[in-house]
Amino acid sequence: MSKVSSNEAETASGTWQPRLALLVAATFFMEFLDGTVLTTAIPSIAADFAVASADVNITMTAYLMTVAMGIPLSSWLAQRLGARTVFCLAIAIFTLASLACALSWSLPVLTISRIFQGAGGAMMVPVGTLVVLRGTPKPDLLRATAYLVWPGLLAPVLAPVVGGAFTTYLSWHWIFLINIPLGLAAFLAALRLVPKASPDGRRRLDWLGLGLTTLGVGALVAGLELVGGHGEGVLPVVGIASGIAALGAAAWWMRRTSTPLFDLDVFAARTFRATSTGGFVYRLTISSVPFLLPLMFQDGFGWDPLKAGAMVAAVFIGNIGIKPATTPLIRRFGFKPVLVFASLASSVTFAACAFLGAGTPEWLIAALLLCSGAFRSIGFSAYASVQYADVVPELLPSANAVSATLVQLATGSGIAVGALFVRLFDATSLAGTDQVAPYRGAFLAMAVLMLASTVDSFALHRHAGASVSLAHQHTSNGRKTAQKG
Repeated sequence: MSKVSSNEAETASGTWQPRLALLVAATFFMEFLDGTVLTTAIPSIAADFAVASADVNITMTAYLMTVAMGIPLSSWLAQRLGARTVFCLAIAIFTLASLACALSWSLPVLTISRIFQGAGGAMMVPVGTLVVLRGTPKPDLLRATAYLVWPGLLAPVLAPVVGGAFTTYLSWHWIFLINIPLGLAAFLAALRLVPKASPDGRRRLDWLGLGLTTLGVGALVAGLELVGGHGEGVLPVVGIASGIAALGAAAWWMRRTSTPLFDLDVFAARTFRATSTGGFVYRLTISSVPFLLPLMFQDGFGWDPLKAGAMVAAVFIGNIGIKPATTPLIRRFGFKPVLVFASLASSVTFAACAFLGAGTPEWLIAALLLCSGAFRSIGFSAYASVQYADVVPELLPSANAVSATLVQLATGSGIAVGALFVRLFDATSLAGTDQVAPYRGAFLAMAVLMLASTVDSFALHRHAGASVSLAHQHTSNGRKTAQKG
């Protein structure tokens, strides 16, 4: 076992540090928010730079691609240089790049600045998670992941509101300027809260594995972005096919080399494997909702952006409202029943969204979105916790990096697949000919797709992840036995 692995094994029996988890969650929120917050500011940026609005999309694509492509390297860096060093460096790069974005005077400069910002974000997400996981014992894993899940739930919903508010009342530059005091505070907090661990200076980098993985992830993200951005022709197909082929070659290589970029033995754990099967489908379909709902409300119902954004906020309220109950639910019923319920209930809410119309009472729409947000939160929390339940300490870096990459791909896939379904039903009139028809069809398709996650959850063992979900019971029983003795 390497030096880093030994440290991980030692800290696995450490103490739960909520302040550290909160710090990491805050950095995640900055990274996730900046991935989509520019959407509402695109017209303003285009006007300032005297370019077409469609051209500004390159800044979002560059950021998302850099984050996705940088995650594989970040895992090796954390082991080679130490997680504390890399995490602090990531915050510094992200903060300085945010300043560069705010000071940009042209679209090329903004795009380059966004690439550096994405490089910082690529290290913050997996390395930050690793820092928390290493010091969290299994009985406290549910509470730790509860902190880490909320940025991914809230950022996509809040991004349009935050971006719109800054652009309307200040300027688009403030979308980036706000990161500077937040980043500085996070950097100082990280120096104090993140524990030191001995790096493995002898760990070699799997250059071929890194190259194939980075190429595969980049090609997949590019292909998905082209699909979501109304890409035509064979280019999106070539990108997606090339990405899958490169990732397949990377997996083949890493199974055979003595020093792989990732240890793929992590997939031997069924609970972790659920991340790349049902969990991937769950995140994909859930990620399509913040994209589909505002479009349906504006294009289909004729609402203005402010009203549409306010209604989507009901999803956010559902996310937050159910959050205190997610851990008790998992403790009470276990991972399998909760995952089955969350995916099945989400599928029902998607199907219900397909039957909404401009004449539907707004209170009923809000109630439906509130429930959708609650089910979304339950499923996210369960998947985030169960994936590490049976992962041994020495495989945590690999599990963490693979999971972070899959989350990025699922998010991009959700927007792309949602956009593809809208265009499909718009072109074929299979769901009707009115303005709402394309979105009706897309929501029904997403409801069916979500059932694949339900089926996968049914295949889990009844007590899957019990080391995490039932840990408090074992501890309690042990204390009672000790007291009786």
